[in-house]
Amino acid sequence: SPAGANQICGLFAMGDDIETFETTDAGASLTKPISCGDLKKGYHVVIKGHPCKISDISFSKTGKHGSAKGHMFGIDIFTGRKYEDVQPGHAAMEEPFVTREIYQLINVEEDAGTVSLLLPDGNTKDDLNLPDVPIPGQAEPSDDDRERTEKIKTMFNDGKSILVVVIGALGMEKIMDVQEGRD
Repeated sequence: SPAGANQICGLFAMGDDIETFETTDAGASLTKPISCGDLKKGYHVVIKGHPCKISDISFSKTGKHGSAKGHMFGIDIFTGRKYEDVQPGHAAMEEPFVTREIYQLINVEEDAGTVSLLLPDGNTKDDLNLPDVPIPGQAEPSDDDRERTEKIKTMFNDGKSILVVVIGALGMEKIMDVQEGRD
């Protein structure tokens, strides 16, 4: 055994309480590979850097000198914008991990454009903006975003219990729906 190995191993006896550390998903991938030929309507895929839900996909027949091509249209899950892509059927594409969570809204900071949400463990989530706050690198907020924001502000100012649906993908999150909670 290497010199010093016994010294290191001898520092802890069986049964000693050793401090352990929780691991996080900081290095976790935001996507997983999927073959273009395996895609279907309703699947999520990254098109031109945007997480999209496929609204239409078709495949051309294999040609004399090439492979079948997948022609797809996708709707950005955050902005509703339509994107198009054409890829060989065997091409590796990225399928984003998409999350959908429901949280209780506990505070709105109208001036800052932020919200505070209650997590299931009792802690708060304070890193989300109101839907009408622009996401860097994304399209301007839509009319639906502005309507959601007004609904949140009105319900909050009226003292109602509010539940929000938060969609997440590619390291981004956005409030996509608002519902009145039960008291």
